[in-house]
Amino acid sequence: MRVNRRRSDIEIIADMLKIGENGAGKTKIMYSANMSYSQIQKYLGYLMGQGFISKMQMGNPSVTYQVTESGLKLLELITNLKEMLGLEDDYPF
Repeated sequence: MRVNRRRSDIEIIADMLKIGENGAGKTKIMYSANMSYSQIQKYLGYLMGQGFISKMQMGNPSVTYQVTESGLKLLELITNLKEMLGLEDDYPF
């Protein structure tokens, strides 16, 4: 059951963390999570500030974003919460 068609902040964060588990660039995260450029800027800034995602320099100018240990814990908590509430993902990756 979907209570609301629009994704919540938590769902967007969970999508970003899933995509960044193995490392991903900003563009890949943006398109895979179906986000606008302004959204990706806002959410990446927040997630990095909270220590859930770290910025890795993989080359020049290649930058990859990698989920941290605490980011993986957050993703697990969000996943468990959604399962407990019976909320299913409408947008599998």
